[in-house]
Amino acid sequence: MQVDQIDFHGLLHSANLVETELRKKLAPLGVQPRQALVLEAMSRMGPVSQVELAATFGVTAASMSTMTERLLAAGYLTRSVDPASRRSNILELTDSGRALLNGIVIAWSEVDAVIKAVLGDDAPAFFTLARQLRNGLGGKIPGTDRHAASGEEV
Repeated sequence: MQVDQIDFHGLLHSANLVETELRKKLAPLGVQPRQALVLEAMSRMGPVSQVELAATFGVTAASMSTMTERLLAAGYLTRSVDPASRRSNILELTDSGRALLNGIVIAWSEVDAVIKAVLGDDAPAFFTLARQLRNGLGGKIPGTDRHAASGEEV
């Protein structure tokens, strides 16, 4: 069987191409796609422990530690001792981190525009199906559960 006969292959290849496009758009900002996702989620979550952040993204604490260390070194995050539990640290966006969010949203919008240009009139249906696929596979927008649990609007 040829790989191109498997429907998933087109999605997998497209996802790689879209991520490559996103990397190009984010390069001038000095962040990677996953780092952009973490910063954006933190803008919704507010001060958060690294453990909670790792759980939100479904990665190990060690993986999240590597990512947050880079964001700390770049000056986009601060780390402080959690006053409720001295064994835990709290991460928070700095002013630079919050300012970077504008560039991230612009980069994401530019990638949206690329997809819309390629798909034309089919783009709205594509984005709807992409959300349906994400939701159906158990995905969620990182950081939204925290607000939903507290009764806040998302």
